[in-house]
Amino acid sequence: MNEDQPPSTQSFFKRLIKQFFHTPLGSRKELLETLKEAEANHVIDFHSRNIIEGTMQLENMEVRDVMVPKSKMVTIEHHSDTKELLDIMIKSAHSRFPIIDSKRHKILGVVLAKDLLSYLAGDKRNEFNYKEYLRTAILVPESKTLGSLLRDFQQKKSHIAIVMDEYGEIAGLVTLEDVLEQIVGEIEDEHDLEEDNIIDFGDGRYLLKADTPIEEFNEFFVTRLIAENVDTVAGFVISGFTRLPEQMDKITLQGFNFKVLKTDSRRIHLLEVSRHIQTGKL
Repeated sequence: MNEDQPPSTQSFFKRLIKQFFHTPLGSRKELLETLKEAEANHVIDFHSRNIIEGTMQLENMEVRDVMVPKSKMVTIEHHSDTKELLDIMIKSAHSRFPIIDSKRHKILGVVLAKDLLSYLAGDKRNEFNYKEYLRTAILVPESKTLGSLLRDFQQKKSHIAIVMDEYGEIAGLVTLEDVLEQIVGEIEDEHDLEEDNIIDFGDGRYLLKADTPIEEFNEFFVTRLIAENVDTVAGFVISGFTRLPEQMDKITLQGFNFKVLKTDSRRIHLLEVSRHIQTGKL
């Protein structure tokens, strides 16, 4: 074969199949390199490679990394009447709502917006009784992996789970969409555009969109990151690593701890941020 002629897609595909099914891959890194070669040889496209890499990340990520913190949850009190339920559903534009008893710090279940809509479309002489439509809420710990959670969603045919902390208190919620976004990328709709770039988990940790401007970061944390030739937190973090970091890589920069939650071969998507606390030596 002429050395100037690129190898055929068919020959590479045969080698790829052989490596997958006849030669054991020694590490995750080897598999990622194989996927890069597959994309370079047009066996798979960039989107397909990202989906495969995103799926691989699920077992390394925990529910706490993607959950909606309790402070951001939209819930409905168990004593709410039909009008209150409808007002909350319309304002939030969500489709699933945890019903809570805040006095007892207890989740009673989940009600779907479509159940209330069905009621409103029919005989409305009686007050909407959410108990007739209440679905059991899935309770999961913060440490549960996203891969395991996805299997739970499939088996239990559910789209939402309530996250509990180590003390049995409500820490937040996580949805099927939150998990799928780690595989296929952000699933945006008209409501997502209004979401904050920085979300406070309430325990000293913050979820941060990596493309958040440095100026917004400084304003939120009342600080002043010194960042040359970069406009976003992603650029600031990459300059600290001096390379594109991998998922779950950590670095401390100018008084803040950064953990990479989601990345691909070209950019960082999500970060976890906390203030760096220095401990004195004895």
